[in-house]
Amino acid sequence: MSFELSIARRLFGQRTRGHRLSRPAVHIATWGVAVGLMVMILSVCIILGFKGEICQKVIGFGGHIEVINYQSMFHAEAQPIVVDELLLHRLSRLEGISHVQRFATKSGMLKTDDAFKGVVLRGFAEDYDTTFLAAHLVEGRLPRFSASSVSNEIAISSHMARELKLRLGEKVYAYFFSEHVKARRFLIAGIYETHLREFDKTLVFTDLLTTQKLNDWETDQCAGAELFLSDFSRLDERAMAVASMMNPARDRNGSTYSTHTIKELYPGIFSWLSLLDTNVYVILILMILLSVFTMSAGLLIIILERTNFIAVMKSLGASNRQVRGIFLHFAAMLIARGLLWGNVLGLGLALLQRHLHLVHLDPANYYVDAVPITISWPLIVLLNIATLLITILVLLVPSYLVSRIQPARVMRFE
Repeated sequence: MSFELSIARRLFGQRTRGHRLSRPAVHIATWGVAVGLMVMILSVCIILGFKGEICQKVIGFGGHIEVINYQSMFHAEAQPIVVDELLLHRLSRLEGISHVQRFATKSGMLKTDDAFKGVVLRGFAEDYDTTFLAAHLVEGRLPRFSASSVSNEIAISSHMARELKLRLGEKVYAYFFSEHVKARRFLIAGIYETHLREFDKTLVFTDLLTTQKLNDWETDQCAGAELFLSDFSRLDERAMAVASMMNPARDRNGSTYSTHTIKELYPGIFSWLSLLDTNVYVILILMILLSVFTMSAGLLIIILERTNFIAVMKSLGASNRQVRGIFLHFAAMLIARGLLWGNVLGLGLALLQRHLHLVHLDPANYYVDAVPITISWPLIVLLNIATLLITILVLLVPSYLVSRIQPARVMRFE
């Protein structure tokens, strides 16, 4: 054990008994670090929770990458593109692609005796990954998704159910307009709720064959294919690989394939999520400044109140560097105590919110009904290390006050 660390441990063990000024200074400095770290942990956990929860919901409605007909970009209705087994096989074999599924859409209207509502029917086949929709199902069950049989079943959102006063198990008429009006009577098999109003207000889920027949499409024609990645951080890279394979290609009818990422399809949502990162950076900077300010003020008070100790140490042969080292080790111990309490409070509150949902939100504004929490242990460790290192480095400046204290002047007045 070094000389500086040994003396600092003895000073730390005294708990500043008899020092009227340094005792509250030590408490303020310690709790300044604790509160700063607590706020940083909660901020990071909440922002990660928001981004993860909303990204998961948006991706659940559209996949990471969509392959569609290029002409769909210029029409209100989706234009058909051939998505056969060969194409699905080629897409699924691309690196980083974990799942591929077909989909078809058709705009229409649900009508009851008292009300009507415009909707978009979204059809899927047996290859549809039901994990997302099943997780947000609040009543009933999922429709039978198929490309070979018509189920006449749909899943609507709770928002639609309230507006149209529909209940689970009831039948509702749907009307679709093209050259001729087509009517279908569907059974409400399930009701879902995601709190993403842009989607909940319009999307109705059914089987692929129903939407193909409503569009007068052939059995291998779809609105497109949704691709899911095993690693979302490689979205741009994988999108370029898909685009290089698909964009020059045409189907047997001469239609051109086009690829789009989920960020390109819903730029408003992802722009809002990126703004949250800026808020986190501001909070982290402010909280680190709080820790630095309280620790610097505390260290200055401690040094000024222990001038006799500094004078004695110097008279016994300790250099300015060694005395600075003692106080920096002492400050590091205070910071470590503050970090301990900051972790306990920050992680404790985060875990309580994640499991008990104590703080609720308005889903109409925040897309979730409670503050979401995602705990990233590597980021929390990084926050602890960064706070400790930055604070210690800044404390080097006030520690140089030690060199201004002259033993002869101090002892003359004793």
